[in-house]
Amino acid sequence: MIALLQRVTCAKVEVDGALVGAIDKGLMVLVCAEREDTEQDAQQLLGKLLSYRVFSDDAGKMNRSVKDVAGGLLLVPQFTLAADTQSGTRPSFTPAAPPALGKQLFDYFVAQARLQHPQVETGQFGADMQVSLTNDGPVTFWLQTKAKKNQ
Repeated sequence: MIALLQRVTCAKVEVDGALVGAIDKGLMVLVCAEREDTEQDAQQLLGKLLSYRVFSDDAGKMNRSVKDVAGGLLLVPQFTLAADTQSGTRPSFTPAAPPALGKQLFDYFVAQARLQHPQVETGQFGADMQVSLTNDGPVTFWLQTKAKKNQ
């Protein structure tokens, strides 16, 4: 699984003009399941995400996690993170999980996040979403449970 996390001062997701998820200070995370991913991959990624130290301590060093700062989590499904862009000028989405598996793993990821973190908001799987955020820093990191295989 893949997560692109951004430290934000605020973020929101709208679908058809309606607000479906919003946070203040925290992490806006684009989440993608790949073809061979399992619930174990989701657990591994979530564990790393919740403990990843991207917030500043009193000395200004990135030593605090989203849990440490009681920040929000906005989880947004984003299958395009798995795109194969190695050839041509049009991405291939073959590496992404099929929609049913992608939804199952995203829903599992969200459910597990809600068990482990007090403030979890989401986007809407399969919807045309408008995502707005103010990236704090900017600070952006790519997390992945499995390294991409060389092709």
